[in-house]
Amino acid sequence: MDMQTALSTFGVTDATLSDKEIQDLDQRGYLPLPAVMSPEETGAIRERVRDLMAEEGEEAGSEFRTERGAVRLANLVDKDPLFEICFTHPRVLAAMNHVLKGDFKLSSLNGRASVPGDGLQAFHADWDAGVDPEDFQVCNSIWLLVDFTAENGATRVVPGSHRSGQLPSEVMDNPWEKHPDEILLTGAAGTVVIFNSHLWHAGTENHSDAPRYALHSYFTRRHNAQQMDQKAFISERTLGRLNSAQRFILDV
Repeated sequence: MDMQTALSTFGVTDATLSDKEIQDLDQRGYLPLPAVMSPEETGAIRERVRDLMAEEGEEAGSEFRTERGAVRLANLVDKDPLFEICFTHPRVLAAMNHVLKGDFKLSSLNGRASVPGDGLQAFHADWDAGVDPEDFQVCNSIWLLVDFTAENGATRVVPGSHRSGQLPSEVMDNPWEKHPDEILLTGAAGTVVIFNSHLWHAGTENHSDAPRYALHSYFTRRHNAQQMDQKAFISERTLGRLNSAQRFILDV
């Protein structure tokens, strides 16, 4: 199996993303893809996430990490076929293929629910150093399981910052504060927002009375270590249901 064969299996072509979408992703560093999930898919995945968080309780997310101000889930590849859309959808894979230049695999598939009254993060990038725009290493996707609004803690980003070759901590006096160029990634449930993970980004405080549910399907270059070692965590049951293209994307 090679990347081109895998992408063809999932229906990815040169026309899967428009020229304008690619331009926006390159220049702004993020790209909203509305209605990737149908209302029925969104509702089913949201309910499964809620159930898993309740079932796992204090252990939720422990395969990867826990976080103050949010409830996390990890290793979702192994927890329900519902989540397979997050590493097989052609428009998402086309975006990853573009940013990471045809050299990528899933790094992790996690859930996150920002709780009321919390969720604020400092600006950061998901790489420990600035990189040249021709050498991006990681790219993420946020799967909106509820509407993302200014009230419920939508992610904030600094458009174009992925091309700066710098980290927020190298430029900002206080990365917890607002950036003059920041915008909020708001959108309707069912949207997937692709964002270059070198883009400066952060969660904002959830001022609503309900958790803000999302999935994060995070990809990296194939030579990098995964956040979630898929080979170590995947079960024989899950491995048996996956086709060769899915296993290639997971690197298992």
